[in-house]
Amino acid sequence: MENFRINTIEEYNQAYKKSVEQPEAFWGDIAENFLWYKKWDKVVDWSFKDYNVKWFDGASLNITENCIDRHLASKAKDIAFIWESNFEDKPNRVITYQQLHNEVCKTANALKYLGVKKGDRVCIYLPMIPEAVYSMLACARIGAIHSIVFAGFSATSLSDRIQDSDCKIVITSDGSYRGDKSINLKNVVDEALETCASVQHVLVYEHTKIKINFNNDKDIWWHELVPLQEAICEPEKMKSEDVLFILYTSGSTGKPKGVVHACGGYMVYTAYTFTNVFQYNEGDIYWCTADVGWVTGHSYITYGPLLCGATSVIFEGVPTYPDAGRFWKIIDKHKVTHFYTAPTAIRALEALGLDFVSPYKLNSLKVLGSVGEPINEEAWHWYNKNIGKEKCPIVDTWWQTETGGILISPLAGITKLKPSYATLPLPGIQPILVDDKGNEIKGNHVEGNLCIKYPWPSIIRTTYGDHERCKQTYFSTYHNLYFTGDGCKRDQNGYYRITGRVDDVMNISGHRIGTAEVESAINMHVDVVESAVVGYPHDIKGQGIYAYVIAPSTTKDHAILIKEIIAEVNKIIGPIAKPDKIQIVSGLPKTRSGKIMRRILRKVAEGDVNNLGDISTLLDPNVVEEIKNGRVK
Repeated sequence: MENFRINTIEEYNQAYKKSVEQPEAFWGDIAENFLWYKKWDKVVDWSFKDYNVKWFDGASLNITENCIDRHLASKAKDIAFIWESNFEDKPNRVITYQQLHNEVCKTANALKYLGVKKGDRVCIYLPMIPEAVYSMLACARIGAIHSIVFAGFSATSLSDRIQDSDCKIVITSDGSYRGDKSINLKNVVDEALETCASVQHVLVYEHTKIKINFNNDKDIWWHELVPLQEAICEPEKMKSEDVLFILYTSGSTGKPKGVVHACGGYMVYTAYTFTNVFQYNEGDIYWCTADVGWVTGHSYITYGPLLCGATSVIFEGVPTYPDAGRFWKIIDKHKVTHFYTAPTAIRALEALGLDFVSPYKLNSLKVLGSVGEPINEEAWHWYNKNIGKEKCPIVDTWWQTETGGILISPLAGITKLKPSYATLPLPGIQPILVDDKGNEIKGNHVEGNLCIKYPWPSIIRTTYGDHERCKQTYFSTYHNLYFTGDGCKRDQNGYYRITGRVDDVMNISGHRIGTAEVESAINMHVDVVESAVVGYPHDIKGQGIYAYVIAPSTTKDHAILIKEIIAEVNKIIGPIAKPDKIQIVSGLPKTRSGKIMRRILRKVAEGDVNNLGDISTLLDPNVVEEIKNGRVK
């Protein structure tokens, strides 16, 4: 992708200027670097008012041909992926581009054998193993739509997602490993499918050899089907605006949203951003520690790196197993040059001390990255000094599931860095800060709500099966703008710093979780009448979950009730959403119209109990005193 690489800050400024003044010419030139069966009739056609966006409309392509086939002439023997097991004494797997091509084609043909056709939805619920990547690319190869669900979500969460997108097939494994734990994934799938009539088959990869229930009418072993298939599968011709995948994300209402991304624009944008943000060069070893169940794993483990012919590490385990030096050991072992991880992981490893870092050289590293949430200054400096040895630029990337790719970030080695700032927008991205009424806040050294005023190729196309929800969520708050839901500062140099969510969505360990979703799960407990959930500052996770729970008729000890509530959330959503603190209360601070004043609950959760503001408008101001006195520390 050398044809669109930015090499200097002057080139960035030129590219940015052209992308704003001549967006169609700018993106049209970049799109010329890819294989298309047919070129586009129009680069972009868009309206934020009634929300409709099309990129490279009229064009046809297959993204897997761009990810794999076109590299085979020169890179067939080059490594696409190095897989590192959960267990450090287990041999890693090395997958060349030719092997990747063969495995994707075999998996694609297996899906065809199971009756999967273009446009069908396939749910993937797998651990971080190469087969997860084979599965998603196999879907894209034949024009099926993949919906990957993080393999830490509960059966209820999995069922909701399968039902919403009417999936025909589920791909899973017998089990997964997470540190010293072994999890029976197949049991979770079996439970989920009790309420999923659309699923015809479950393709099961044998990974842990754990004992599972096997339904001969529905279940098929991967090893009894996939290896028997031909290693050639002609790619399906896809329209640029055909759906590539659905990925569910939490919103401010209880039901997760199926974010839809389209083939052509997503391909162009992920390749462009991977090349320029990370400044990847031939022979580098890139490692993103995310899971493919999240958008980071889609864009910057699978599609972006493969489109650029990169070599990537895939890691199954966790950063603290068998000890907190695992990341650094893998970096030295594989001579990793580019390391992309989350602030949550950085803070957790920082807290465990340098004894786990000092045994490792880390001298292969060239670029460090941060993703998922704003990185705080202390963690930034620790990362810079102890991991990067003050010689590796840190790309602090800001983007969302809905954006498909990175929108604001330094370009490694090109943009002057400022700790905790995502710095400058990528070419094609036109950010704007507005006040609560939607008035633009101009100039620098200002703060407001972050919006984008012009579409980019990988922007969300819709929420699956509910376009009205897409319009209402992202395009109704401010006229003719995409509202990110984030607050933002712009400094005197025009650098952007994301300050966090301004809606009822929390950012827990870099993952967005809606307050309504957690409240709904808590309220399923038989003793709970009502609950209210807020985020609060957490040293490791960035934000923790603080729950206020009303359970007036319970005779249970509060400690037992709290354990049961946590178990309920684990069961309905998954451990990622379990509250860190639960306070049992007799009432909640409500206005006379019945609206919960979350501002007060946030202040109490943060420990700022002396600055609660005016509470005179509350239905029962006395409840505030009780909540203050009962705060969980």
